[in-house]
Amino acid sequence: MKVVTGVVGNDIHVVANRLIDLSLQARGYEVFNLGVNTHLEEFFDAAVETGADALVISSLNGEAEGWGREVRLLKANYKTLDDLVMMIGGNLVVGSGNTEDIVARYKNYGFDLVCHQVDLNTGLDSLAAFLEERSQS
Repeated sequence: MKVVTGVVGNDIHVVANRLIDLSLQARGYEVFNLGVNTHLEEFFDAAVETGADALVISSLNGEAEGWGREVRLLKANYKTLDDLVMMIGGNLVVGSGNTEDIVARYKNYGFDLVCHQVDLNTGLDSLAAFLEERSQS
């Protein structure tokens, strides 16, 4: 499985990004890490270029929501990405909020998996289960 990963927008959390990269590799994924301060278009372009099965986007400063609202619209511009799994995790809002509401909002933006303030291994377990379930459908 090929995964494109990185940190969205104006977020410079390099250490968290590296941990995600290493954890994905340890689970057997082929990882294409775009690093920090990544615009959504760059994620989609990289998914096309690499033939990725999933995008794993992170945000720790809470600014992801401003960027995430564009996911459904941008993905529609990339016809070859209909089956691409969209995952986002980290601290997904500035301030606090109800996790169920936050997850629902992000799913409405076009994400398949939303891991707001979920630990890395739990999030990656969710990704593995989602991909497994999808392959059996």
